Amino acid sequence: MRDNSKGGALTEVTFFILLSLYTPKHGYAVMQFIEGSTKGRLTLGAGTLYGALNSLQDKGWIAPFGDSAGRKKEYLITTQGKEIAEKELIRLNELVGVANEIIGGAV
Repeated sequence: MRDNSKGGALTEVTFFILLSLYTPKHGYAVMQFIEGSTKGRLTLGAGTLYGALNSLQDKGWIAPFGDSAGRKKEYLITTQGKEIAEKELIRLNELVGVANEIIGGAV
């Protein structure tokens, strides 16, 4: 994953994973959230998703939630992960603002 925690852009997949984990979810529920939220534009395979979940966990942006003894391990966004997601939202809003000024004025 090429996400930059020092103010750079997150990948779209990473941003959606973080958003999905504002409530605890297991991997399959994360995949369903992303597919539903993007109306099928983004779909993740299990290998991609679990690799991303491991990377985000290593960064401290998500953490296991509840009893992990069960078959379906759940994850939840951490305080640090929320800070990263909020910074990305600000960045995206700035991007949309500039685009609206340029494109909106041309239409």
